Amino acid sequence: MAIGPVCRPAPIGEPMSPTPTSATVSNDVVGSALVEADLETPTAAPEPTRSRLSFWLVTAATALALAASGTPSPLYVDYQAKWGFSATTVTLIYGIYAGGVLVALLTMGGLSDRIGRRPVMIGSIGVLAASMVVFVFADNVGWLYVARAIQGVATGVFTGAAGAALSELHFRRDHRIASLVNSTATASGIAFGAVLTGMLAQWAPARLVLPYLVVAGLSVLVLIGIAIWVPETVTARQSLRSSLFRLQRLSLPAGIRREFAIGGLSVTAAWSVGGLYLALGGTLAKELLHVNNHLVAGLVILAVQGVGGLGQLVWNLSRPTASIRSSALVGSAALIVGLVLASIALATSSSAVFFIGAVATGVGFGLAFMSGTRRVTQVAPDAQRGEVLAAYFVIAYIAISVPAIIAGLVSTHLGITETFYWFAGITSVIAAIVFVAGLVEGKQSIRK
Repeated sequence: MAIGPVCRPAPIGEPMSPTPTSATVSNDVVGSALVEADLETPTAAPEPTRSRLSFWLVTAATALALAASGTPSPLYVDYQAKWGFSATTVTLIYGIYAGGVLVALLTMGGLSDRIGRRPVMIGSIGVLAASMVVFVFADNVGWLYVARAIQGVATGVFTGAAGAALSELHFRRDHRIASLVNSTATASGIAFGAVLTGMLAQWAPARLVLPYLVVAGLSVLVLIGIAIWVPETVTARQSLRSSLFRLQRLSLPAGIRREFAIGGLSVTAAWSVGGLYLALGGTLAKELLHVNNHLVAGLVILAVQGVGGLGQLVWNLSRPTASIRSSALVGSAALIVGLVLASIALATSSSAVFFIGAVATGVGFGLAFMSGTRRVTQVAPDAQRGEVLAAYFVIAYIAISVPAIIAGLVSTHLGITETFYWFAGITSVIAAIVFVAGLVEGKQSIRK
């Protein structure tokens, strides 16, 4: 497994050269980090012209795959009204997606290393399109669970293959730029899916059908494009039948536990906030801001997910040698500020302050996630990097699903407003621990 050349270990508080692995955070890290060995070296580099086209096709596919995951979010309030289920059910429907992704990463994360990138990408996009069809014909809440589970597994399989393919297909073989593009496509894809759904649901007919048909149609077009224009970059070593499932080992060496703990807390704070907005963004917009507008629900997700991806991109391009410590400090502080502003907005019913808080939260989400992954990637031993990152992303996917589910359960007793206050308070404490750890690192480096 490879996530790009690994940088020379350096003190966490010091700048590092902008190497591919540590400079960015993206789903190629999420997927291919869970493979047990290095990526196969391609037998031949793609032709430059073809590589440029194929690179952007895989980028589009990445954005679309994540757009599919964000498509249902603005519609949960409609499903609630139609079938009468609670906020707890909403978060469970959302959470089963994260569970599907995690299962796929831990059992099929390295599938494309063994059978090739193209068949895995084509197959998983096809399954994603099928999940959209399941949403279209869903006539009870049970089918929403089925559709989200299919989505999760397909996305988990796709991200590993696409992330690796982008690094191999970049026309200058620049893994750092490939990773930046991938991270931006990932976050913007989720936001695009939510905003597209919000627009169609607000102004077009058949709001519980049309968004899924649009995404399914785009998926078919991207699938055809990959089948025609994207070359294979690795030589298949095994058949699908013999290599479909292979359990990923987890590892946490004793010497890196402190840094792993800080990175784990950082991603927990970031992803739990992202998960809450994805699961309950529509409910927050409707019940707390008294806005019954699907586009607003999509814009809430855009403010967090889209800004998170853009924040990573701007940070890496403007500060390519910035230390892990600096991004952790800024990210954790932005998370706290964003959650405080959102809480104030909910207390005062201020839409403007709520969106400002969501944007600040998005900045914190992106930088906290980035710093956590860079930290863990840097300190993990070469021979165990895949196993260490697998453990890290188990924490991440638990963080993006379980807190949101708990929030849904608690909201049935305390109400959504009180629940958000508690959630914001607990998450802010976690972010504050990361912030203090960064300050301590700075003092230690000064003493040295």
